[in-house]
Amino acid sequence: MAGTEHRPISRGRVAKREAILDAAMRVFVEDGYPAAGIDRIATLAGVSKPTVYNHFDDKESLFRTVMRDGARLSATKIISAFDTLSGAADDPGGRADIAAQLAEVALLVLDCQLSDEGWTLQRLLYAEAARMPDLYDEVVGLGGVPVRNALAGWLARLANRGLLEIEDPDIAASQFMALIAGDLPAMSALGTRPIGRPALVAAVDAGVRTFLRAFAPRRRSRAAQVRPPATATRPSTVG
Repeated sequence: MAGTEHRPISRGRVAKREAILDAAMRVFVEDGYPAAGIDRIATLAGVSKPTVYNHFDDKESLFRTVMRDGARLSATKIISAFDTLSGAADDPGGRADIAAQLAEVALLVLDCQLSDEGWTLQRLLYAEAARMPDLYDEVVGLGGVPVRNALAGWLARLANRGLLEIEDPDIAASQFMALIAGDLPAMSALGTRPIGRPALVAAVDAGVRTFLRAFAPRRRSRAAQVRPPATATRPSTVG
């Protein structure tokens, strides 16, 4: 048919959905959830307002989807980073500096969390936690829990090689994350100001050193060897 080569190619349903989600994230970040409007989201996405509602029932449904998808994507990026170090954890001959390995993992995780996308997700989640507490739990379950589980598995493999002494890898993973990332929200003002690389490396180094004080190998064995002095027997006063 003449002239068909000049017709614009219609975007498919999946492409429209992705455009809506991208636009929604931008509007939620810039305007906040309460003030965000479907009209503006539709305009930025290049679709009509009815098209938005064809994909999502209402603004809350759209917001929840944005948050869930963002949590899954963030977790996927971080867990993929662990793949680059899985060989080091399993190599019986690679007894490399354990502090260096832990620091490398910490920086991989934090580089993902400190990205614009990572902080955007966190700020939106904190802002609406009181309004949608169930969503907070769901996002943590989709994002934070898989990352902790992946980290726990990596730490368990290090422990199996004798590089760490860990009783509960899940607890150790949670404590590791708290030690390396605990000060970052304040240092970056929730991602609104940059953290210089030297400051980030220093924070990671401090967290790793504290972690190793608790989980270094043979720590408890050495403690068991230090016996308390025997209690002196008081001389009898009976006379």
